[in-house]
Amino acid sequence: MILKINVKLHYRLSAPMDLLLQIEAADLADQRVRSAEIWTSDVAHFSRVTADDGIGERIWIRAEGDFSCTYLAEIAVDRPILDISALPQTPLHLLPGETIKHLMPSRYCPSDEFQAFVDAEFGNLAGGARIAAMRDWIESAFSYVPGSSHAQTTALDSFVQRQGVCRDFAHVLVTLARASSIPARFASVYAPDVTPQDFHAVAEVYLGGSWHLIDPTGMADANTMARIGVGSDASGVAFLTAFGSIEFVNQSVSVTRQA
Repeated sequence: MILKINVKLHYRLSAPMDLLLQIEAADLADQRVRSAEIWTSDVAHFSRVTADDGIGERIWIRAEGDFSCTYLAEIAVDRPILDISALPQTPLHLLPGETIKHLMPSRYCPSDEFQAFVDAEFGNLAGGARIAAMRDWIESAFSYVPGSSHAQTTALDSFVQRQGVCRDFAHVLVTLARASSIPARFASVYAPDVTPQDFHAVAEVYLGGSWHLIDPTGMADANTMARIGVGSDASGVAFLTAFGSIEFVNQSVSVTRQA
C-alpha cells in the first residue's frame, strides 16, 4: 500500500526558541520512504538526531517569529495483518534488553496500578489472546470524544472516565499490556482512515519475538499505518515540542491511499 502524506504546521513563537520536531515517517523494513520533502520558514538552526529505539529522526530547530513547516511524502507500507491472538508471549527472562524499559510504568502509563485489574478481568488469557481481549474491551468500553482529555491526562484518568482520543486509548492499552508483563510502547503514526485526519496514536506490543502495531480505537489496521516514532508514552514522541511559549495558528494533516 502506498500512502501519500501532506502535513502543514504554522505556529507563532513568543521569542527566539528551540523546537524539537518529529513528523517524518520512519524508513523501516516494513515501510519504505519512496519520496519525502520537508520545508520550513527561515530558521537559525536545523539538524537531525536519532529518535527513540532508533525509529525515525527528530529535528532540532532554532527559530523566532512565525514558524511554518510543510512535509510531503510517499510511503510504501508492506506489513501483513496478523492474528494477534495467536502470538505467544515471550518469557520475561528471554526478552531482549531493548524491550525491558517498555515493561516499566511511565509518566502517562502507571501500569503498576493495574495489575489486580488485569488479573481479575483477563487472567484466563495469556500472550496475544490477552492483548486482543484488552484491545476489544477498550474499543467497546470507551467513547472517542475529542476535547475530553488534555496534555496531563493519564491512562488512569482515561480508565476512570471511559473516554478520550487516540492518545488516551493507546495509553490505556500500553498500560494494561505492561501490567501483564508484556512490553508495550506508544507509537505515533500516519493512517488514512483516521477521522478527523490528524497525527494518530496507537500501541505497539512485543509478541512472538517482534513488535506489532495495534489500534484500540479500531480506526486503523496494521497494514495501513506508517510509523513516525515510538516512546514510552506520548511524552516521548510529540510531533512538536517547544521549549518556550508558542501560539497555534493552523495545522493540517492529510493521509491518503495512492490510487
